Amino acid sequence: MDFNHMHKAHPWHGIDLGPNCPDEVRAFVEIVPTDTVKYEVDKASGYLCLDRPQKFSNIVPSLYGFLPKTYCDTNMAELTNKVLARYDVEGDHDPLDICILAEKSVTHGDIIVKCIPIGGIRLLDHNQADDKIIAVLKHDSVYGHYTDIDQIPKDIVRRLVHYFTTYKDIPGDLRKRMEFVGLYGAEEAKEVIRAAMKDYENFKKTME
Repeated sequence: MDFNHMHKAHPWHGIDLGPNCPDEVRAFVEIVPTDTVKYEVDKASGYLCLDRPQKFSNIVPSLYGFLPKTYCDTNMAELTNKVLARYDVEGDHDPLDICILAEKSVTHGDIIVKCIPIGGIRLLDHNQADDKIIAVLKHDSVYGHYTDIDQIPKDIVRRLVHYFTTYKDIPGDLRKRMEFVGLYGAEEAKEVIRAAMKDYENFKKTME
């Protein structure tokens, strides 16, 4: 009996991004559009936990999760600092988030999917870089042929931007938590992924 395969791999630390990363990546999906509560991986145990009910009518417009073995720290933040000509933006110290467009309904998260990065949304959460990579499900019959964010229908991109710039807002509170910085295409998305991979390697060294 192989005891090495008797335990579930930690979705952040134990899943490989794949041999063709960053052109093709393996993502861990936490939330799907039909979810009425927010699920999030517990970083210590690796189990998917109920983070909080969705109090308002925001519904995530795509599959949503993160890229294993990535971390948003100094290398990731530096890309945002360069764009904004700033020096004070930090990483959010979480795995790199990813949205995956797919034609078919996926009924639950806690799954691994192969996808193709085609761009990203650059966001600030207060003073922290909080990018969302946009990808398409590999071999998807509708989205699978897209290779760059410019090819995606504008309304879909607007829907993603609207969700991520409002999903943390509280009705009646005029303060905006998420700030939209801009969009970027496939090549820059791959640069962001590489930076987050470097940050993960540095993070892992501090934990050893």
